[in-house]
Formats: sequence, structure tokens, C-alpha cells
Amino acid sequence: MSKTLFMALLFLFQLSVDTQGKKRDYLEVSDGHITLRQDLKRGGGICFIGRDGRRRNYINISDEGRYVQQSYYAGQMVNRQTEGQSPSWSPWCWNPIQVGDYNRNRAKILESRCDGRSTYVKCIPMLWDMDNRPAEAEMEQWTTLKDNTVHVRCRLTCHRTDTIYTDSTFNEQEMPAVYPISSLSRLYAYRGDRPFTSEPVDSVVVKQLTHGEKGYGWGIYKDITEKWMAFIGDDGWGIGVYTPTAEHFMAGRHLSSRRGEAKDRATSYIAPIRKQLMCRNSVVDYEYYLLFGTVEEIRRAVYGIR
Repeated sequence: MSKTLFMALLFLFQLSVDTQGKKRDYLEVSDGHITLRQDLKRGGGICFIGRDGRRRNYINISDEGRYVQQSYYAGQMVNRQTEGQSPSWSPWCWNPIQVGDYNRNRAKILESRCDGRSTYVKCIPMLWDMDNRPAEAEMEQWTTLKDNTVHVRCRLTCHRTDTIYTDSTFNEQEMPAVYPISSLSRLYAYRGDRPFTSEPVDSVVVKQLTHGEKGYGWGIYKDITEKWMAFIGDDGWGIGVYTPTAEHFMAGRHLSSRRGEAKDRATSYIAPIRKQLMCRNSVVDYEYYLLFGTVEEIRRAVYGIR
């Protein structure tokens, strides 16, 4: 083999390794309309949703508490500041989240795979309020993209040894936590008493959080009878979330920017909510759907799923 050919093959090998290395940072699926990515440096949380051929990301990723991710709450509020709990999030309950904690320590991936249309990830989540404290649990997520719809199945497996939070509290669970960019500023849902009959959709008044106001200040909506809500931008396109088992919803916007993008502090927020008791050895399963397009297209997709 000539030296020139050898050097050419070596270059191609190094290029392949570098390219593969970059790809290991995230999983990506696409259906020809929507591209979705999951961050393998942050527990496999959904870090990017965009329209194919465009670079704009419609998901806010300004800190590890944003993204689209699993987040659970168990037990009573506890002050753990002497153990590294953030004063801004104290007291707080047991709160494992998929991406990372308040101090940007990130969840560790245990397993991941992707076939181009569907993915699987398994991670050790972090306790949101604590500094670099992995939760005694594993999170799994199965994600499939088809026809402008993302179907996600989630599982939390707990094996806690703590006794400080107790097992007697029913907590409201985000199923899941969804953070669209704040440019998607108009909120829609059906709030009537005749769900799934194609009655007109309602424009919902959005609760506006001020700087420094904690997440439990989000608006609470108990009359979302079709189990979906959507944030829509000025161009009529947006993101909706449908969780069939939701009991009510929380939603709102943090800060006031209507031009906020993926890395800005301003953000929109939706979470289907279900109250549930989670014990130290609980296994929690649920599924949800992310839907894209106009309000009419999002609602039509929900009807199709149902």
C-alpha cells in the first residue's frame, strides 16, 4: 500500500470516528416533516423539535429544568440545605428529573438506541433541588415519531432508601413537563362540556410568571376536557401535548418576551397533571403525545389518536 493511499484511509477513518463521536451527543429521529433530538449528555431529555430543513428549535433549553422531560414529585417538603440543597428550592420534596439539577449537574445515560424513527433511553435522574445528587431511581423512555406526532412512553423505577420524605403524600405529577419557546405565546384548548364533538376551541388566558417566581405559580386549568393544550406562534404553527390520563393542566409563560428562542430565559410551559402517591419502591408508567401544526391540525391528531 502506498503512503498516499494509507494516509487517505487513515483520514477517512479519523473522520468517521469524529463524526460518530459527535452523533453520540444526541439521538435524532425524523419523519420528513419534524426532526426530534434527545440529549445524551442530559439523560435523553428532548432537546430539539424543529421543522425539517430548518434550524429553529421550538424547545426551550436554557437550563436543565426546561426541555421536554420526565419529572416526578414524592413525599413531603424537606429542608436539606446542610446537604447541598439550593436555598432557592428549599424546602422541597423528592424530585427526580431527567435532564439535570439546578446547578447543571447532568443525568447519566445507562443505555440508548435509535433506529431512525424510534428511540430508547435509560438514565439515572438527578434530584432537582440538590447539588450533584443522583436519585435512587432509573428513568426509561420510548419515543416514536410518525406523521407529525411523537408518541412517548415513560417509566420511573424507584428504589429509595431514604426515610425523610415519608410515603403518605399524594403529589401532583407533571406528565410530562413541556417547555416550548416563549415565541409560542398563544395558548389553546377545548374547555367545554362536550369533548370530542368538534365544538370550537378556546383561546386560554395565559398566566404570566414574573422574574424569580417559582414554578408552582403556573396557571391551573381544571376544565381541559379533551386532555390537550397547545402553544401557538404568530405564524399559526405550534406545539401541543396530549396526555389521556391527565386530570388537569398547568401552563403559563415565564418572563414576557414574545421573541424568546431556545436558549433565552423567557419560556412557555405546559404540563398535564395527575395526582398520585409515589412510594419508595414505586414503578410509574404513563404515555403522552407531542403534536405539531396549527390548532386545527393538533386537535385533529388528538381525535385520531383517541
